[in-house]
Amino acid sequence: MDNLAVLSLFALLPILVVGVLLVGLRWPAKYAMPLGYLVAVLVAAFVWRVEWLAVVASTLEGLIIAAGLLYIIFGALLLLATLTRSGAIQTIRSGFTTISTDRRVQAIIIGWLFGSFIEGASGFGTPAAVVAPLMFALGFPAMAAVMVGLVIQSTPVSFGAVGTPVLVGVGDGLGSGTSEVAARASALNLDYAGYISQIGLEVVLLHAVAGTLVPLFMCCLLCGFYGRKPGLAGFADGLKVWPFALFAAFAMTIPSVLWNYFLAVEFTSLLGGATGLLIVVFAARRGFLLPKETWDFPPKERWLDRWTGKLAPGDGEDATKASDIGQVRAWMPYVFVVGLILLTRLIEPVQEWAQSITVGFGEAMTIGGESIFGTGIAASVEPFYSPGGLFLIAVLMTFGLFAMRPRAMVESFSLAGRQLAGAAVALLFAVPMVRVFINSGTEFSASDLASMPLTLAEGAATVMGAQWPLLAPWIGALGAFAAGSNTVSNLMFSLFQFSTAEQIGVSPENIVAAQAVGGAAGNMIAVHNVVAASAVVGLAGREGDLIRQTIIPMTYYLLAAGSVAYMWIYGIGLNSGTVMFALLVAALVALALRIRASGRAYATQAKAGDART
Repeated sequence: MDNLAVLSLFALLPILVVGVLLVGLRWPAKYAMPLGYLVAVLVAAFVWRVEWLAVVASTLEGLIIAAGLLYIIFGALLLLATLTRSGAIQTIRSGFTTISTDRRVQAIIIGWLFGSFIEGASGFGTPAAVVAPLMFALGFPAMAAVMVGLVIQSTPVSFGAVGTPVLVGVGDGLGSGTSEVAARASALNLDYAGYISQIGLEVVLLHAVAGTLVPLFMCCLLCGFYGRKPGLAGFADGLKVWPFALFAAFAMTIPSVLWNYFLAVEFTSLLGGATGLLIVVFAARRGFLLPKETWDFPPKERWLDRWTGKLAPGDGEDATKASDIGQVRAWMPYVFVVGLILLTRLIEPVQEWAQSITVGFGEAMTIGGESIFGTGIAASVEPFYSPGGLFLIAVLMTFGLFAMRPRAMVESFSLAGRQLAGAAVALLFAVPMVRVFINSGTEFSASDLASMPLTLAEGAATVMGAQWPLLAPWIGALGAFAAGSNTVSNLMFSLFQFSTAEQIGVSPENIVAAQAVGGAAGNMIAVHNVVAASAVVGLAGREGDLIRQTIIPMTYYLLAAGSVAYMWIYGIGLNSGTVMFALLVAALVALALRIRASGRAYATQAKAGDART
């Protein structure tokens, strides 16, 4: 079979099945992902003619990666359980409420800024696993906390884990030995490292444009979906915080660009998030640009059932101890986590030691061999380099810091273990599905077909032609949605994006940068991230509802990134990119005006009702 359109449809089938079941039929991920895995296996075996040994090896590879993700989730769950059992979370909660009791402000400070800092330090979905339970403990509905944690999985993601999606994803995805890439770098008078840094700079500039509205989107979604008012009137409450939201956006994006340009790719989100957090907290404590009216969720008795999970905010919390723990000591467990992450990422001897202890298949593994069944497929877990291991070390340090009793420690482990079970089934099928999807190229099959993701992208490129810059971010998002990782998306598609750019005669750096930005935005709807963040707050079976919410800001992000990339390449004028950008701006302005009008109409009706009463 050599019909590209038909092959593209077959390649899309596993993702389409999962999307329809999760978003359309609202199936829980634990039921949708096994079916998606089965479809991927059937398409790989009977259409791509992938060898069954490679299918089994890919499945095992996925299980090892899933185990690593579950390891991270368990560590985050255990840290939260430890904080609640000790009473420290009550102190943290009171500390944030002293800045502002406004839930919109709390979401911006904790989600957008603190989450960006954590993303820069560790990446791979860790921010949602940290931010969601913290906001949950502060009294956010479980689903609202997860939604905020997912929406901020966008702007800082390209530079998560000290730049891994760019340095490893794009760097290894392009490959320094590729003659076309080497020639392009030489034409720009750059070595390969410098060329990757140049792409990194273009990535952060695209993020600085698209990411400006993320905090405002987050607040509008928070108020619209979880507020007291019906319809668009609820979104109007989020719109009212626009001065503070834009200030917080610029406080992070501008320093990120400066750190990237003057220091290095590695510190873009790490120091950008930290700088923004310091600036905004300092300003917020002095009331700068804070909204005049404080916004909060409805009373808990009015919360919809789907907003909550198996846990309630503060479950397991010993409130009698809260007054005995000061702010500094209460925050120390998070300081432990951040410190351990920085230690293992920035101190080379420590990093080398942590990465040398591995379990799985590949080079220098403690078990297994060079690859799984000799197929060339490899996967491993680095228990002391993974954020999961660092969470566990931080928990042990926290036990001593708070002098917790053995019974409380056991209860913390028990609570975390029960919550972990909710995420396990979905992840143990989702990741193998992705690996079978990716490992379908000629090196694993009896056919001469390119792998499923590359075939799917090639089909899209054939349809779009010179308009490809508009679609490039969507391919990145597709990769992130399927693989649950911006890094993996860049590994899969960077070289393809580069080659496509050369075929249509445009700057490859711009297209690869658009790919990386799209991959970051795709994290907002990545099933892995949704399942992991949901599990931490005891929320399961609501993945489809969350994706239906986060797909709104993701769509904006991809449209903005694509149109800006197009104008960057072809210039501003009467062209597709300029027209799309103008339409996007016009649509956002029109929507804002309509939301504002709905808010005023609701207020008028409410006053009239009070007068009649």
